[in-house]
Amino acid sequence: MKILYINSLYAPDIRGGAEISLKLLVEGMQSRGIEVRVLSMVPDGDLSVSTVDGVSVYRAGLHNRYWPYSPKHQPNYQRLLWHVKDRDNRDMARNVHEVIKREKPDIVSCHNLAGWSIAVWDVIRQHNIPIVQVLHDLYLLCPNSNMFKNDIPCKGICMECKVLRLHHGKKSSQVDAVVGISQSILDKFTAEGYFPNATSYVIHNTRSIASPGLPKTRVAGSPLRIGYLGTLSKIKGVEWLIETVKNLSFPTQLSIAGKGKTAYEEHLTALSLDHDYINFIGYVKPSELFEQIDVLVVPSLWEEPLGMVAIEALAHHVPVIANKAGGLKETVKEGINGLFCAAERPKSLAEALQKLYENTGYYNQLSAQARNSVASILDRDRMLDAYQEVITSTLEKHLLETP
Repeated sequence: MKILYINSLYAPDIRGGAEISLKLLVEGMQSRGIEVRVLSMVPDGDLSVSTVDGVSVYRAGLHNRYWPYSPKHQPNYQRLLWHVKDRDNRDMARNVHEVIKREKPDIVSCHNLAGWSIAVWDVIRQHNIPIVQVLHDLYLLCPNSNMFKNDIPCKGICMECKVLRLHHGKKSSQVDAVVGISQSILDKFTAEGYFPNATSYVIHNTRSIASPGLPKTRVAGSPLRIGYLGTLSKIKGVEWLIETVKNLSFPTQLSIAGKGKTAYEEHLTALSLDHDYINFIGYVKPSELFEQIDVLVVPSLWEEPLGMVAIEALAHHVPVIANKAGGLKETVKEGINGLFCAAERPKSLAEALQKLYENTGYYNQLSAQARNSVASILDRDRMLDAYQEVITSTLEKHLLETP
């Protein structure tokens, strides 16, 4: 059996959780004796192939107006033109055709398709190869991948997205199996009529995280050490967190790990002036941050597809306070490993923090239960078994339906 994996990026070019999870999946499948190949993008150049940690990886130069992962800000008209071409990018589809001709995979597993576009589905179908689509974000519904506009989460598909995604739902009928990394993200697509002919699955991503030792304990009256880890952007709710901590009536320390666009970082720094208990620490290893904090806050204003950062914190015995939205509802459990707040009720974040500060026994209970609450998600074989079942079942179904 040979599987071709298609994603926008691949290691060592890792920009987010999708790339980390895909690398674990690809290498895990190869370790089980399955042939794997990866097709990803680079800013420019002809189709090339190299080996990354024993895996054959093809990379194709992007044919569009600019490289979307550059820190350079593009004017609105350029972004619109980029998205117009990205509706159905036939220039990129030719690379998929070439790799399929060379490798002759039995099945293709598509992941993030930004830059590739849904043109890849047509090419794969032309070769009569079954398709598995894995949903890591909302790209197939929203060009920005997050359904967040004018600093607020979208209640539905806006007119611009409807135009730029006009044929995506219909084209999705070519997909044989669809995997959501959470039930929440899968439901988003099925509610819009996507993947009508596909068998649906939910498979949570995983991380390999060794036990960090004993759970954390708090002593009454000690400052509550709060942490944030992730991109510094409006959509992540960092401003909500900073303003909340500034107005708390008990001693705290806030460590903010991550980077963002320079202008926004400067804006956040200005919000925190004269508050020496708020520290921006830039890029750090997650384990280093988790050693320094009592609680992780995930105040995302959009519906996180899964919220892997919450899982990583819980694996380190760190309770989580999260905005009750998206995939976070499937990993954070109220009263078991953390607490929920609600973006529509901003004071709820302060209330949750105060509860952990005042009730050390409650905090210690959450910490003691945190890692065990995500033990099944941390099981790499669980994820590999589930994906192998998807691949096997999809291939069997395809063979039965092929004349």
